[in-house]
Amino acid sequence: MDIAIEKWGLRAIVDADVRRSFAAKKPPAFLDVKTARRARKFHQSLPGYKPTPLNNLSNLARELGVGNIYVKDESARFGLNAFKVLGSSYALGKLIGQRLGMEDEELTFAHLCSQGIRKKLGRVTFATATDGNHGRGVAWTAQQLGQPAVVYLPRGVARYRVEAIEETGAKAVVTDVNYDDTVRLIVKTAEEKGWQLVQDTAWEGYEEIPRWIMQGYTTMAVEIDDQLEDFGLPRPTHVFLQAGVGSFASTILGYFVNRDGEEYPRTIIMEPEKAACIFASALAGKEEPQRVTGDLTTIMAGLSCGEPSPLAWNIIHSFADGYVVCPDYVAAQGTRILAHPLGDDQRLVAGESGSVGMGLLSLLFSKRECAQLKERLGLDESSSVLLINTEGDTDPVNYRHILWDGKYPLP
Repeated sequence: MDIAIEKWGLRAIVDADVRRSFAAKKPPAFLDVKTARRARKFHQSLPGYKPTPLNNLSNLARELGVGNIYVKDESARFGLNAFKVLGSSYALGKLIGQRLGMEDEELTFAHLCSQGIRKKLGRVTFATATDGNHGRGVAWTAQQLGQPAVVYLPRGVARYRVEAIEETGAKAVVTDVNYDDTVRLIVKTAEEKGWQLVQDTAWEGYEEIPRWIMQGYTTMAVEIDDQLEDFGLPRPTHVFLQAGVGSFASTILGYFVNRDGEEYPRTIIMEPEKAACIFASALAGKEEPQRVTGDLTTIMAGLSCGEPSPLAWNIIHSFADGYVVCPDYVAAQGTRILAHPLGDDQRLVAGESGSVGMGLLSLLFSKRECAQLKERLGLDESSSVLLINTEGDTDPVNYRHILWDGKYPLP
């Protein structure tokens, strides 16, 4: 069902059939709980590892009229202000292990950083394209391993994101094309120069590394499970997941499908209105992902992608319950709400890509025009909603404009 809410600029698809056909589908085996526990064990070997907070915003939940609001805060991950390093560190670890014939049990980070491993491996230049966070994760991991990194970024990227990559010692190159074309450029350049590509999107013939990156992301889901159990909180009935190429969103969805079977939480995929390639794919109703072109500009820079990863789309297409296209002001509203908590709720610094779920949830529960969509998604006063703040203020200038100047206000 395709729903348009013109006043708020939202457009949504609710797939009522996705649950009915569950028995005919296979959960993505590479994202099962056992594999996720193995990835978390690897991350526990990284210096400074600790689970990022899971915040229960009980006062906000009462204000909006929803059962529970949980926000996993990835701005605290390894001091890098985003979750992406989970994928890049695990993928680089698996790559080195594969090159040197190492078993998974040997893949501790201290061992990978040792002089013996460096000598056996030799010099490897790791290369990637990024909107910011993934590239910083690759660059940071390469620095820890004593290896060089080259990171290509699309035009219009915030200068702070470039500087954050350069601070790791990596070479950052800003191109004059958009994200999708920047990916094509790094693929070509890496092949010509013999660099090792570490990209977080898949295509035909390039799937192993994106799978490893997605497996690295499952550490978030394992932590969430453990934290809910430790706090004695009910599991989420709904999960709001933001998507660029879709690797993050499909990972969390795939994990929950493996864990819960047919009873997995209702899952809503969110995208910026100018870069809604997954929405376009859902609207087309095709097995193959669809591409969107033109101006992909959005304050949700980490989601500014015109082509879904086929690996991610296969999972999302099979199991997602809904898709929502969100104007930039939805993310800005979420940023403001999380920065100004009610009562003793935790204050959260959420960048634009990390806050869109909070902005959408607030609209669904506070605006009468959104009542039909809320109902179709099965949201009510008993729902427990999980949001994941995937980044902090990775563009501090724009973050300040949103908070101080009220930039991107509600219409």
